Amino acid sequence: MSPLVEIVAVGAEARPAIENLMQLYIHDMSELFAGTPRCEIEADGRFHSSIDVGKWWQDMDHIALLVRVDGRLAGFALLNAAAHSGTPVDHNVAEFFIVRKHRRSGVGMAAAHAMFNRYPGRWEAAVMRANAGALAFWARCIAAHPGAGAITREDCTDQRWNGTLFGFNIALD
Repeated sequence: MSPLVEIVAVGAEARPAIENLMQLYIHDMSELFAGTPRCEIEADGRFHSSIDVGKWWQDMDHIALLVRVDGRLAGFALLNAAAHSGTPVDHNVAEFFIVRKHRRSGVGMAAAHAMFNRYPGRWEAAVMRANAGALAFWARCIAAHPGAGAITREDCTDQRWNGTLFGFNIALD
């Protein structure tokens, strides 16, 4: 039996859960910054993030989502409307995280597709150059969504971004 994957839009009451999950997210991302000062563990034993989680409950174009698998917390997504491409978008995947236990099982794709279905319109997903796993995931995920159209893929190496920018439309049902 396939697990039930849900995305749940959350308010500020979920901030502690997202901040705790952010520790796991930054831990996973830290290997991409080997040899740089980014993603170091601070004296308190925690990673400190440049991501201002509080904005997700202050700005109207920010959406915080928790991902649940069979009712249990399995990740998060943070959406906004700030495109790296400079092209107007309805939604940008600012951050997306699935815990390792649920990776490569279809949970991430199910969560992303649920997110796209819930919020149709013009989307962007930016992937860091060093994150080959995320690049493969987003390329598959976007192409596999039945409502995805006008898909663009741009390699960007300027002040906007260093990596791949996916642009795509998700049609209303």
